[in-house]
Amino acid sequence: MSLIAFPTRELFVEKIDEFDLIIFDRYSRRGVLPVLYFDNIARYVRDGGAVLVAAGPEFGKPGSIAETPLNTVLPAQPNGLIAETPFKPLLTDTGNRHPVTRGLDNGRGAEADWSRWFRTIGTDRQTGDVIINGAQDNPLLVLQRFDEGRVALLLSDHAWLWARGFEGGGPHVQLLRRMAHWLMKEPELEEERLSAYQDGNTLIVQRQTLGGTPPDAEVTAPDGSTSLLSFAETGPGVYTGELEEPQMGLYQIRNEDLSTLVHSGPANPREFANVVSTMELLAPVLETLGGNTVRVARDAADMPRIIPVRSGAAAFGNGWVGLNNTGATKLTGINRVSLFAGFLGLALLLFALAVMWTREGR
Repeated sequence: MSLIAFPTRELFVEKIDEFDLIIFDRYSRRGVLPVLYFDNIARYVRDGGAVLVAAGPEFGKPGSIAETPLNTVLPAQPNGLIAETPFKPLLTDTGNRHPVTRGLDNGRGAEADWSRWFRTIGTDRQTGDVIINGAQDNPLLVLQRFDEGRVALLLSDHAWLWARGFEGGGPHVQLLRRMAHWLMKEPELEEERLSAYQDGNTLIVQRQTLGGTPPDAEVTAPDGSTSLLSFAETGPGVYTGELEEPQMGLYQIRNEDLSTLVHSGPANPREFANVVSTMELLAPVLETLGGNTVRVARDAADMPRIIPVRSGAAAFGNGWVGLNNTGATKLTGINRVSLFAGFLGLALLLFALAVMWTREGR
């Protein structure tokens, strides 16, 4: 296997658009990837791809990926400083509201229930959202969107301390899973999201945002009527509105540039609970009225003949079914058209005069 050349061109030129996520874990350039490939990765990000950079000390040294064209899509640039002092990662105000880190095991408190880390890579020119701070309030986790793609930058290589249970460890699995799913555009982890669901006789509309209280949502009911629904904050970055006793059917909800659909009512209404064809349900009624049921096959030749019958006569037989001819009629409307009205009447009058004139002339 050691004699097989690594397929760098195939991966980073021909098939790069097929990747879901590219991860650089303490990566240092050693001549394996030409600079052109890093330009392809930057293009891949802007076209909708995802990159996760787990940085160590090499991020701020010669050979760093920050010295390649990839630096155009990095949310922060190294400044060459490395802080090696003990610290506990803490969520920022943005991180407390961001779906990637919201609710991470008491991470917002002054005494976070997490173990310490001992290294933070110094950066400057941050352009993304800093959601976790490290030593001396330096950024530890930065997220940013670039055009259609996304990048996450973890500025420490000590996440393994949480995995090993050092001083009780920390939520490393939850954090890394959420971070990867956000990079791959998991809908539930979108910063700006509108969703709705039904809980009993209440329709609950939920809006998550990094901003303040959102404006009222426009709710379109199944009958076409519209109403406004206000939100109340139910958690950091989460706002909820409730609609009591909604109509049965499909609701459409809009808030700013977001919209969603939600079905109100039982998922399986009674009319759809049992849709298997059966002749047993009508049997008691038909027995009283003297009727009959016929199973119709796919072949048109099996279709029974339909024959009108008198009231009280047999309504079925071998290969035929009868319809009771009651002779009842129903007047649905009357239309009247004037014969001598408008140009049509004038034409008929002139024609009659011409005929009379011709006959008199003879």
